[in-house]
Amino acid sequence: MLLPLIVLVAAAYGAVAGLFLPRPAYRLAVEPEETWRAECPGGHPLPGWLGRSRCEGCAGQAYGPGAAGLAVLTAVICAALAGAVGARPELAVWLLLVPGLMLLATVDWRVHRLPDVLTLPLAGGAVALLGAASPLPGAGGSWTGALLGGAVLSGVYFVLFLINPRGMGFGDVKLAITLGVALGWYGWDVLFAGAFAGFLLGAVYGLSLVLAGRAGRRTAMPFGPFMVVGALAGVLLGGLSV
Repeated sequence: MLLPLIVLVAAAYGAVAGLFLPRPAYRLAVEPEETWRAECPGGHPLPGWLGRSRCEGCAGQAYGPGAAGLAVLTAVICAALAGAVGARPELAVWLLLVPGLMLLATVDWRVHRLPDVLTLPLAGGAVALLGAASPLPGAGGSWTGALLGGAVLSGVYFVLFLINPRGMGFGDVKLAITLGVALGWYGWDVLFAGAFAGFLLGAVYGLSLVLAGRAGRRTAMPFGPFMVVGALAGVLLGGLSV
C-alpha cells in the first residue's frame, strides 16, 4: 500500500513543479551574449523567476514552453522514478533533481545552451544530497561510486569537447557531472547504460534529421536533452535492480 501512495505523491509533486518551469525556461532561453529575459514578449516586466507563464499585462497571454506539457512530462518522470526506487532515501534526491534537469533540457532544446547558473548548482546539489542520503537506512547506492561516476562521465565529455568543440559544448561537460553522479550511485553498469543511452538517442535524432534533409553533418543540435533522457533511463534501471 505504501508504494502506490509514494508514486501518487511523486506524480503530484512533479506536476506542480512542471507548472513552474515555463517562466524560468523563457527567461533563460537566450543566446550566450544576451542577458536573461526580464520582460514578456509584449514588453511587460516579469515578476520574478517562478510563477505562471502568463502575462496579465497581455490579457493573460501565455509565453515560453507549454506549462501543461511540462507538468505532465515531469509528473510522469517523477512517478516512474518513485515506482522504480520506492521508499529508499535516494528517491528524494532524484525528485529534487528532476525539475532542474527538465529546465536544462528545455533551455538547451530551445537555444542550444546549458547555463552555468543551472548546471553548476545542480552538480553541487547532487553531490551534497547523495552524500546526505548515503548513510541513511535503506540507501541503495554508493556515494563513492557517485563521485567516481561524476568524474568519469564529465572526463569523457571533456575529451569529446577537446576533440570536437563544435559538436560538443562545454555545458554538456558540466551537465555530465550531475548525470554521472546520479548514474554512478548505482554502479558502473548503470553508468555505462545511462551514458550509452544518451549517445544512442542523440545519434538517432541527428541521423533522422540528416535523412529528412533538415540538417547536415555540421549542423549543431542540442545534446543535453538526450543526455538527460538517457541518464533518467539509467537511474530507473538502477532503481529497479537494487
